[in-house]
Amino acid sequence: MRLFLLALILLSPFSFAQEMSANDWLKNMSQSLTDKQFKASVVQIQADHIRPLVFLQGKVDGKSVSYLEYLNGPPKNAVKVDNKVTFLELDQQPYSIKANRIQGVWPASLSGNIAKLEQGYQFVLGGRSRIAGRAGQMIRFIAKDEFRYDSQVWLDMETFLPLRYDTLNRDKQLLEQTMVVELLELNEPPKILIEASKHDWPAVINPTDRKEAQNWQFTWLPQGFDMVVADNHRLIGIHEPVEYIALTDGLANISIYVARASDNPMPEELVTRNGISMVVEKVGNAEIVALGKVPTETLERIVRSLTLK
Repeated sequence: MRLFLLALILLSPFSFAQEMSANDWLKNMSQSLTDKQFKASVVQIQADHIRPLVFLQGKVDGKSVSYLEYLNGPPKNAVKVDNKVTFLELDQQPYSIKANRIQGVWPASLSGNIAKLEQGYQFVLGGRSRIAGRAGQMIRFIAKDEFRYDSQVWLDMETFLPLRYDTLNRDKQLLEQTMVVELLELNEPPKILIEASKHDWPAVINPTDRKEAQNWQFTWLPQGFDMVVADNHRLIGIHEPVEYIALTDGLANISIYVARASDNPMPEELVTRNGISMVVEKVGNAEIVALGKVPTETLERIVRSLTLK
């Protein structure tokens, strides 16, 4: 009976899906990712590995609580209680940051301001498909320029929660895929979220405890990209301070590292692995490394526009 009903939803030309625009679907998705209680078993697929994980979300005594667990390799989890995210990893002290969502499953903007994405992408209603035993509606994010890649998301037609998210390069080849294999909507928060809401997690790291970063700026950024992080810290094994800058347009993320130039020769080739482009350049007395799921030409132009105020 369930398969028969799914077939009717997928095939009927008079279904509710036909009455909604791509923008309407995305707004409903954003609301569902904020309000609904659910458990999603997810698989993330890249060129050379598969990463299974479990994500739970619920409300406990008015608090928004989430839990993310990576199922392969050394234990690695994250817990969010309201606007505090705590990371738990093997052989490392737990630490907390201020954030309103756990990164690593869906792009943050899918549960945020959908209108912001319109600066860089056009929303197009696609076809329907069956994913994780559920009927899904595809929405395509078509890049408005050559500085970013296209992507597409399938939304559960019952809950509006995402079932699958793909990033595609210019040749329409799959760079990365996040796909739900089981989705359960919950009527009440699971026990693990209740326990997490009551636990005494580490205090949030105070940014003022770090050495203040230099005042970097960009003379050019693609439309819709904003600087969301700019700080100064030391990477493992490196004694010199490294400036870290994070850029995003809501779907594509770019990380930039700036350090004092060394005497070692810089790489002559650009490296692309798992869809991540990398650009390494020496500008004056600084070495700059930029990484992101965008064309290498985009990274090159951004790096060359980096200056100090």
